[in-house]
Amino acid sequence: MKLLKLNSILYLLSFAIFITSCNVDDDLNSEIELNPVTITGELKTGTFLYDNEGPHDYNPNGKRQDGFIETYESGSKSSYAGASVTLSSGDWYLSDALLGGLSNDRKYGSKSVRIRNTGYAIMSFNMDNGAETVRIRHAKYGNDGTSTWRLIASYDDGVSWYYVGSTVTTNSTTLNTVSFEVNESGSVRYGIQKISGGSNRVNIDNVEVVTSSTGGGNAGIDSNITFGNPSDANTNSTNYYLSKPDFSLSYNNNTGTANWVSWHLSSAWTGNTPRCNCFKRDNDLPSSFFRATSSDYTNSGFDRGHLCPSADRNGSEDSNENTYYMTNIAPQAPDNNQRSWANFENYLRSLTLEGNEVHIIAGVAGSGGTGRNGFASSIDGGNITVPDSFWKVALILPNGSDDINRVTTSTRVIAINIPNDQGISTDWTQFRTSVNSIESLTGYDLFENITNSVESVIESVVDNGPSN
Repeated sequence: MKLLKLNSILYLLSFAIFITSCNVDDDLNSEIELNPVTITGELKTGTFLYDNEGPHDYNPNGKRQDGFIETYESGSKSSYAGASVTLSSGDWYLSDALLGGLSNDRKYGSKSVRIRNTGYAIMSFNMDNGAETVRIRHAKYGNDGTSTWRLIASYDDGVSWYYVGSTVTTNSTTLNTVSFEVNESGSVRYGIQKISGGSNRVNIDNVEVVTSSTGGGNAGIDSNITFGNPSDANTNSTNYYLSKPDFSLSYNNNTGTANWVSWHLSSAWTGNTPRCNCFKRDNDLPSSFFRATSSDYTNSGFDRGHLCPSADRNGSEDSNENTYYMTNIAPQAPDNNQRSWANFENYLRSLTLEGNEVHIIAGVAGSGGTGRNGFASSIDGGNITVPDSFWKVALILPNGSDDINRVTTSTRVIAINIPNDQGISTDWTQFRTSVNSIESLTGYDLFENITNSVESVIESVVDNGPSN
């Protein structure tokens, strides 16, 4: 009997240790500081749901009054107790909420906010020039049940708060996006409050605040991934998401190159900064990944081909240098890189001088191309795959704001797919194709955030517009 009792005690102790080890930062019995936000009223605004919209990158200048995206990667908070945490956008206050990094936390990087009960995460700083749009990614934690939450806003430095827009239901384990068209011109701060679901937990990630500073008819600096995450890039080694101030990309560790790179182009991004020609290893990749260096391309017969061009980011030295990360480079046949590909790049930049902005996604497909030294399927001893072709898709809009909702069936979209070979035509128009063809080739969804009825039209068309 004593042995049985001892075994029972040991079993319970081992079970408790197991539970503790599985919930390192999730002490369900932890006491919290009860400091509920005071909700004064409710404001109506447009609320739009998008499925599986990927992370955005809106804040190239790091100025919160000009918009930002908070990824929650830079802070640390492992307790649900109410406390402030310093993040890249500024200080936030989290109550009955923490920064979770467990496998059950739905997240794009290594962390996201996890909220339970009626907890909240609120900004402790103001958007001095107001805000136009707030986008939030949300999903259920682990196998928890459904919960609901609200966007909240304060106009008096956090003294009182208002509900903004509609109630959002979180019932998926996939991070989806809700967009609130707030159109606020005055000083404001925002937060997220869980309002139902009890102990069910909700993950919040990549909170994006877009300002109207890029609106009107003027060129601005917009998100580099406005229309979605084409491959739902995440932390997978063959589809690894990287967000730079000047572009976003999906990296493939098997090929040693990006799958795709996405960026926004307008005259606000360009200037007179000379090319730095400073190719460099990208140490933002995990240390276990292959990280190419410039010398890996030496004597290969292929150019170090930019996906996001150097000349699209010559507004400052830092911006230009960022295009020389090797994750933005792929082995490109010189006649492709220096002729047809370059001519198309020049054409798109010319459109920005005519009052347009361009959302661009470029990538590689297949394996095997022909460079100065003849055909090769890879370089650097097989570490870097030579693509069969380079493709690019450009969506063109007059300068303005709220780009997703401005796209119509008449919006011009140009798609090209150029063989990675020598001796090809210098005329980029010879390689025009449809977005549907690029999507069939790659398996990506290039404009997932556009209304389906519009997307189906613009993706089926092969552009026949002007070329100079």
